[in-house]
Amino acid sequence: MSLEPFGKITSRTVVLPQENIDTDQIIPARFLTTTTREGLGKAAFYDWRYDEGGRPKNSSIFNGVNPATHRILVAGSNFGCGSSREHAPWALLDFGFRVVISSDIADIFKSNALKNGLLPVTVDKETHQRLLASPGAEASVDLETQTVRIDGGGEARFSIEPFARRCLLDGVDPLGRILGQMAEIEKYEEARA
Repeated sequence: MSLEPFGKITSRTVVLPQENIDTDQIIPARFLTTTTREGLGKAAFYDWRYDEGGRPKNSSIFNGVNPATHRILVAGSNFGCGSSREHAPWALLDFGFRVVISSDIADIFKSNALKNGLLPVTVDKETHQRLLASPGAEASVDLETQTVRIDGGGEARFSIEPFARRCLLDGVDPLGRILGQMAEIEKYEEARA
C-alpha cells in the first residue's frame, strides 16, 4: 500500500490529556463494520464529539478543529490501550492526524499505527507535560532526525524501530516495502534455482 511519505510535519497540536484512552474510545466498536479506511475520520472519538442524537457537543475539543492545521495529537499516557484494531489509526489518519505524541503509547496500537502511516511518538515526561500544558501550540516532528521541536523552544528526541522508520520515510507499508524489492528477490531466486 502506498502512503503519504513522512518527512517533517509542522502543525498546531490538539491536546487530549486523559490517560488510558483505549481503542474503543478512539473508534467505537459499532463503526468496525468496514474494511476500507475512507470515511472513518467521522467516527474518530465519536462518543466524545456527538451526543446521542448525533449532534456535535459544544464541549468537544475536536469539533471545530481544522485538520489541515492540526495534524498532531498530544494524548495522555497509555494512549491506544485495549483491543487491537487497525480501525483506530485509520480513523485518526482519516480525521487528519499524522502524529500521536504521548509519554506512553500501547504497543499494539503503536504497531498498527506504524503499519498504516501514523507516527506514534513517545517523549520524556517533561516534554510531554509541556505539550499537554500548551494546547494549540505549534510543534514540528522530524522523522529524519527523530526530533520533536516545540514552539518557543525546546526539543526532544524519540526513537523508532528502523524498518518502520524507513517505511514511513518512503511512504510504503511493510508489504509495499517488500514488493518494492521484488526485482532483487527474483534475481536472488534465479541465482539459487
